Amino acid sequence: MAEFKIESEKPITMSEVADRLSKVEKRDKELSFRANKTKEYLAHFVTKEKESKLRKKLENLNLARLKDRQIVKIIDLKPEDMDSLKIILSNEAITLKEEDLKKILDAINE
Repeated sequence: MAEFKIESEKPITMSEVADRLSKVEKRDKELSFRANKTKEYLAHFVTKEKESKLRKKLENLNLARLKDRQIVKIIDLKPEDMDSLKIILSNEAITLKEEDLKKILDAINE
């Protein structure tokens, strides 16, 4: 069995995964069964353009404690209320003020 070495680790959004699957499909002419099902599933989420706009909005909030991993989770799950946002961030070692959470929700809902 081939051995793989992880050279770097970077969180990516679902739209970025869909984009990479499209590149693989162009290169290989078709996707495997699982990759095809994944691509179909990802088609129901945020487009690349909307994702990049939302990422810029969240990064422009200048919340120092909000890391790339949390931004990706927020973009993928697009919480609609304060409780949902708190649940998404509850597993992270991050505490944000109520006003910062409201800024994030406002950026999502624009």
